[in-house]
Amino acid sequence: MRIIIALVALLIFPSSLLLAQDATDKVNSNAIPPSIVKPSMDFVMVQVAYNDWLQKPDSIKTKGFGYTFNAYLCYDFPIKKTNLSFAAGLGVNTSVIYLAGQEVRNTDTGSGPLAIVPVPDTVKRSKFVTTYLTAPFELRYFYHRDNRNKGFKAAIGLTVGTLMGADSKVLTAIDGTNVKYKDDTKRYVTPWNFAGTARIGWGNVCIFGSYNLTNVFKPNVGPPITPASVGICLTGL
Repeated sequence: MRIIIALVALLIFPSSLLLAQDATDKVNSNAIPPSIVKPSMDFVMVQVAYNDWLQKPDSIKTKGFGYTFNAYLCYDFPIKKTNLSFAAGLGVNTSVIYLAGQEVRNTDTGSGPLAIVPVPDTVKRSKFVTTYLTAPFELRYFYHRDNRNKGFKAAIGLTVGTLMGADSKVLTAIDGTNVKYKDDTKRYVTPWNFAGTARIGWGNVCIFGSYNLTNVFKPNVGPPITPASVGICLTGL
C-alpha cells in the first residue's frame, strides 16, 4: 500500500510543478515591463529677457523695452551620485537697447572715440545691437535627479562671449517717407564679454538674471556702461 501511495505522489508532484511553471510564464508574458526614465539634461536653453544699461553716465538716456535673446545647446555632467551637475555649452547672445533722442555713432570713418549724439525730432527709433557667440558654464542643482523636467531646479554660472557684430540702427522720416540708417562696426565694442548668471525655477520654466562683468565699449574709446537683464528661461531635452 505504501508503495502505491509513493508512486502516485511521484506522478502528481512533477505535474503540479509543470502547471505552476506554466501559470508563472503566462503571468510574466502578460506583465508590462517597467518604464525606463531617461533624465533630462537641460540640453536646450532659450532665454528672453528685459535688458537695460544699469551703469551708465547720466548723459545717456534709454527708453522702451530693450531685450536680450539667448539660445544655447549645453551638455550636462552629473557630479557623482548627487543632485548637482556641471554644464557647458555654446550659443548666441543678442542684445538690443533703445535710445531716447540719441544715436550711437558707430562707424570706422571717425578718428576719435565713440560718440553718442542727439538726433533730430524726425528720428522715430534709435537702437544699438550687439551679437556674441557665447559659451555658458553652470553649476546646477536638481531636486529630482532622475527626472529634471519636474520639480525645483537652480543654477549659477558664467557666460563667456566673443563679439560677432555690433550696429547702430536709426529709423527717421524724410519728406513723409521712412528711411533706415545702419552703422556697422566692431571697432569700439568690447571683443570679449563676461557675465554672471543665475536662474531658479520649476520643471522646464525658470526665471533668470544676468549681470555683465565687462563694459559694452572698450576702455578709453566709449563711456563705461554695464548691462543687466532679467527674464524667462525655457529648458528641456
